[in-house]
Amino acid sequence: MFFSLLALSASLVVCWITFGTARRFVRQRLRYVDAALRPSAPIIAGLGVALLAVPIFNLLHLIPLVGAIVGSGTGLIAAIGVGLGVRQGATDIRNGYVIGAGR
Repeated sequence: MFFSLLALSASLVVCWITFGTARRFVRQRLRYVDAALRPSAPIIAGLGVALLAVPIFNLLHLIPLVGAIVGSGTGLIAAIGVGLGVRQGATDIRNGYVIGAGR
């Protein structure tokens, strides 16, 4: 029970961090890149992260305590977080959302 709750909270933290990072990156760095604003960009970004993160999180099973908490599901949650963050960042750009003191 304890490890299940710990695994759920770790997955939620990973999703929250990847979502925020991807959203901020798209809003600040990819503002003028047309490919980042396409409807297929979140799918491509999510698949790319899934291809990279799932094997890395599977290797964490070699570490005794960490392997009991995170796994390939956490990698998939990270991919979903990135895809949703890219989508929301592109939506922010289309709606004219500005970060900072009026720049």
